[in-house]
Amino acid sequence: MRWVARFVALTGAIDVITALAPPGWHRLRLLTEVVPLAGVQTARAVTMAVGLLLIYLSAGLRRRTAEAWYLAVALACASVVLNVVKGLDLDAAAVSGVVLALLVTSRADYTARHHWTSRWRAALAFGGFAAAGLAIGVAEIGVRARALAPGQPWRLWFLQSAEGMAGVTGPLRFTRPAVADAVSVTTGVLGLLALGVPLVMLLKPRGRRPGHSGEDVERIAGLLATHGAQDSLGYFALRADKSMVWSPSGKAGVAYRVIWGVSLASGDPIGDPEAWPGAVDAWLADCRAHGWTPAVLGCGERAAHLYAKHGLDAIELGDEALVDVDSFALEGRPMRAVRQAVGRVERAGYTCEVARQRDLSPAALAEAGRAWGRLRDGEVERGFSMALSRVGDPADRDCVLVLARDAAGTLRGLLQFVPWGSDGLSLDVMRRDRASDNGLIEYMITNVLRQAPALGVRRLSLNFAVLRSVFARGGRIGAGPILRAWYHVLLLASRYWQLESLYRANAKYLPEWLPRFLCFPSLADIPRIGLVALRAEAFLTAPALLRRRPILPPALSAKAALSAEAALTAEAALTAEAALTAKTALSEACASEPARLP
Repeated sequence: MRWVARFVALTGAIDVITALAPPGWHRLRLLTEVVPLAGVQTARAVTMAVGLLLIYLSAGLRRRTAEAWYLAVALACASVVLNVVKGLDLDAAAVSGVVLALLVTSRADYTARHHWTSRWRAALAFGGFAAAGLAIGVAEIGVRARALAPGQPWRLWFLQSAEGMAGVTGPLRFTRPAVADAVSVTTGVLGLLALGVPLVMLLKPRGRRPGHSGEDVERIAGLLATHGAQDSLGYFALRADKSMVWSPSGKAGVAYRVIWGVSLASGDPIGDPEAWPGAVDAWLADCRAHGWTPAVLGCGERAAHLYAKHGLDAIELGDEALVDVDSFALEGRPMRAVRQAVGRVERAGYTCEVARQRDLSPAALAEAGRAWGRLRDGEVERGFSMALSRVGDPADRDCVLVLARDAAGTLRGLLQFVPWGSDGLSLDVMRRDRASDNGLIEYMITNVLRQAPALGVRRLSLNFAVLRSVFARGGRIGAGPILRAWYHVLLLASRYWQLESLYRANAKYLPEWLPRFLCFPSLADIPRIGLVALRAEAFLTAPALLRRRPILPPALSAKAALSAEAALTAEAALTAEAALTAKTALSEACASEPARLP
């Protein structure tokens, strides 16, 4: 019922405007014969507050929250009365009456409820702010006691503070009007805080603790084994900060994370496409039950059509670069830049190891884990829809690691690819030492493509290029003014987020471009969904002092930490064993051929 929410917001705006507009003198003269002038002024102030609250509540009504409905009904009733009392504004009162009727008739649509702890926290916040406001108001009156008219008992101080918080003129009389106005402003602001903060807490959508159960992990792994070839992002459903909603049959599921009241799904639903509609229905029902805004980040065209059938709009977000292993070759003029980069790195003495994680030694895994954290650009690990955010976890045995070393044997570059069905890989981690030679990334990707047949891989998914079509066509002759404007805006954004450079880096390999989409309920939700997507991808982060836990490389989970510790222990054991073997061999050589030794 989005149109009801919009009507409520419009009614709130009308209340604010009519409260600010000067009243008609003929109406005011008639009204003051029944209502005191102070009561009229109080009604105008309260009407403005009610209008602002109705505008705020419209967001909760759009999420079909029951608490927002109850409050909106109460405020609509108050708005009808206040519009009459503040100036006989019968037209504004009629609008509020229509809104009240709409809310009452649509009661069945508002079923989303917040967790009971939200109500207790809101009640505690109201009590705390009310008590603090009452105490501060009394303290201010005490400080300004010299301006009080004589003969007034101190118990009226509490009544003055309480009524001032409610927006009503209190019983105390002041000898100086300026002091009376200052006390009224202070108590009024404290009253708004006592009402506004609990209201925000009450209507704030509750999140859900992310994470998979052991059963979820097993079901995801089973569905990826049978249907994982459909989407290159399917394996990223195993991220530790995602949750799952399953179809009634259990043959498909939607991976998502709740941030700031938005349930953000990523990629296509995993599992049998025939069961996708059931999984999407279950996910949307979960969103409605909790008052969350549904959104999908980076789904394919088939899934975008499905989400559109379920009421979501879709826009093209960008393109994913797909490289066919069989047709890839370094020959030809279009591949000249990549060929030169690879040759330069090879002449510098670099070597590259490409292997499944299960085939690497514990020492190599530990080294890769350390490099994953050491080579990261910044303190925060970025990624959500197309990143796994871990390296070396025992559960990721089929992941492919690419380790590039310089002539001295120092690890300078790291790539990790996650499985994409039985014959594909999807790029997850891409790191290089800033001190390494230029072209190291091209060298590592080329080595993966060269050795892909030995790994049973026929297709490779590289990076995602945001709004690739704008970069591809915006700078060409004949591009229209809107496309050129978009192009220059993205060039400006590329100074901070490297959008164009990422597109150019992908385009070197002459890939096939697969469009990816953003799905959302309405255009009004795009700004909030955009902020949530940036937060999920870790482009928007809290200051280091406010983070709940530091991000420490190289592991994100206890299991990965234990794996890294075991690898380090194994590495030390191997080193000690190698030293002992060398010492024994040297002793035997000295005993058998002493003449050859210096």
